[in-house]
Amino acid sequence: MTVIHLREAGPAVPVRLDVDAARRLAAAGVVDVRPGPAAGVWAVRAGRKVGAARIGGIELHIEPKVPIARLLFLAGYARNPTGWRDETVPLTEHAGLVPALAAALWRQTDRALREGLLQGYRTVDATSSILRGRLRETAQLGRRAGLPLPLEIRHDEYTVDIPESRILATAVDRMLRVPGIDAASRRMLRHLAARLAGITRLRPGEPAPQWHRTRLNERLVTALRLAELVLSDASVEAGRGSVPTNALLLDMWRVYENFLSVALRAAIESRHGGTVTFQTRHHLDDRCRLELRPDLVWRRSRTEVGAVVDAKYKADTAREDAYQMLAYCVAYGLSRGHLVYAFGEHPPTRHVVRNAGIEIVCHTLDLGADPPQLLAHIESLADEVTREDPSWTVALR
Repeated sequence: MTVIHLREAGPAVPVRLDVDAARRLAAAGVVDVRPGPAAGVWAVRAGRKVGAARIGGIELHIEPKVPIARLLFLAGYARNPTGWRDETVPLTEHAGLVPALAAALWRQTDRALREGLLQGYRTVDATSSILRGRLRETAQLGRRAGLPLPLEIRHDEYTVDIPESRILATAVDRMLRVPGIDAASRRMLRHLAARLAGITRLRPGEPAPQWHRTRLNERLVTALRLAELVLSDASVEAGRGSVPTNALLLDMWRVYENFLSVALRAAIESRHGGTVTFQTRHHLDDRCRLELRPDLVWRRSRTEVGAVVDAKYKADTAREDAYQMLAYCVAYGLSRGHLVYAFGEHPPTRHVVRNAGIEIVCHTLDLGADPPQLLAHIESLADEVTREDPSWTVALR
């Protein structure tokens, strides 16, 4: 087994691989693979994905640039802004992202299940020789036309196989398949998997079922938030095409974009009113051929747009970012647009566009700051984004 340790967007690491292994690694789309300085040596470089993956006979471990505790805060806050703080999931001494997340998952799940599995009602569709619950008339007529038996029925069943348990069980199983977990965490995860043996697992690609916080499932909430992070769209279980991959990978740009959008919406709406929407579709041209989709649009009212904001985790395309924001401002009739970069990726600056009367403001956000400081910075950003300027508020056409 070849083990490769990388750092997010860090320098390439020379690795000796045969051609087939290098091709499989490149085809998985997790890292960049290029010919190295010598025959049989390949330059492997991580992009913006962090976590761990097993691709054939290769193990990848990619560490984030931000502290692990901060990364979990960013990801957790985006999913649950009212109930996630740094102290929500205390981390152990584990240095790596995946070991730390695995330890947090089993500790929180074990604590949540100390009182036993939660039970609840689940709606079951079944075929039966006796009527239980209610008859599914459409299914009965479609499948059993003219036959008195069997019956197509629907009934409520009191069981432990409820959405909350299914989420926890599937997350535990998936974490067990991720490389880089320490022996103690792997042992505890196996113990939890055995406790959840009678629970139906989610199929690969199946979205996590919906659940709602109640008095009954309160003890499961933190464990469920962690489990949803493990099962999120950013966590993958298969690579591209036919390349098998067992992995837990987070796209840092997605983590950043989701966090900024959720936190900035909360700050704007609570401090300045109006409505904030994400990824709102708009068009640059009258025939609606050139679609625009900014990350965040603030509306003072249904017809009045006050600001447009885009989150940018990296500055590799800073010039294109400015052009994109210019298009947003033109389409929405604004004289100011806002780009928010992660700290260190782009200096705070302002671009005044000639002959257009449009200003593009580039902000930075320090992701390494403590959560209270980070959220305070976002509140200040909300104040600046919504600053009143008569020349840049117009009615939508």
